[in-house]
Amino acid sequence: MLSNIQTDKKETLHWGKKTNRVIQKIKLFALCGILLSGMLLSGCAIDQSPKRYETVFLDVFDTVTTVILYDTDENSANARFDELHALLLEYHQLFDIYHAYDGMNNLYTVNQNAGIAPVSVDARILDLIEYAKEMDTLTNGRMNIAMGGVLALWQSYRDAGLDDPDNAALPPMEELEAANAHANIDSIIVDRTAGTLYVSDPEMQIDVGAIAKGYAAEQAVAAMKADGVSEMLLSVGGNVCSIGTRLDGTGWKVGIQDPYSDGTMCAVQVAGQSVVTSGTYERYYTVNGVRYHHIIDPATLMPSTYYDSVTVVSENSALADALTTGLFCMPYEEASALVESLSGVEALWVLPDGSQRQSSGFSAYLAE
Repeated sequence: MLSNIQTDKKETLHWGKKTNRVIQKIKLFALCGILLSGMLLSGCAIDQSPKRYETVFLDVFDTVTTVILYDTDENSANARFDELHALLLEYHQLFDIYHAYDGMNNLYTVNQNAGIAPVSVDARILDLIEYAKEMDTLTNGRMNIAMGGVLALWQSYRDAGLDDPDNAALPPMEELEAANAHANIDSIIVDRTAGTLYVSDPEMQIDVGAIAKGYAAEQAVAAMKADGVSEMLLSVGGNVCSIGTRLDGTGWKVGIQDPYSDGTMCAVQVAGQSVVTSGTYERYYTVNGVRYHHIIDPATLMPSTYYDSVTVVSENSALADALTTGLFCMPYEEASALVESLSGVEALWVLPDGSQRQSSGFSAYLAE
């Protein structure tokens, strides 16, 4: 027993020495912590202030997409960029009317099945189509996604004219009228219960070019805000969305293209709003010395002649995108009345003679 007691005593002493060493280490770590804390407080801390990060995507909506955001860490910023890119790429593929993708029914699939059968689609496609129908009603038929046949004719002749300018020609009016006979938006049938989209007219084609970018940008920005992003500027081919402000608390400055030069006509300052501009300078070709742009007036089936540029500022990018097309095809009095009737929407029109018109609250956004 005595030897056992002695052994226990020795072990107790042994562990006591280890305990003393641990205590000494704890005191040392505590001292180091105090010193490190002092260093952090004295200005030797790792810089955790937000920094500006920027990236560019070239593979969504066949245009250049630019993103600017603030973050405290480059890896975190890159993760945000990856998330945003993935979202936009999904919408690009869902809304694509020109290409099919493995494992996905998109708008190309729906058009291919026009007059054949309803197609099961992602709910986001149904959301877009329903919103586009609302915009068609709002603009009194000026933003009609059922005009795919008419727009395809114009695109075909425009492409041919750009490839061979000497033989550039206009699509024959009889062909345009024949295509327009199948541009009834009621032929686009949404079935929420079945989760399907159906084009009942076999000669009709959906074209969402006037709204897809703005709608996708709006959804992507909403997702980024929900994920905690508080300051960001997104430009999808000129469809600009903002979240919050710049780091100094001032709004984001967005230049508006001069329709008659490569420069900017003016700039607006936004904080949470979207800015979208449509103009005659974007996509066009020349026939017999006359320029024909891509914004087709449903009333004439010809490029609209009311304006050379229309800019809309709104808190909703999808609304702004749809309105730039709709307003472009309205005489000024009607266009102005529509804008003034909408809450949180302002517009700037550039008429063919170069003169400008503004909605009542547009000047509040002009940057100095």
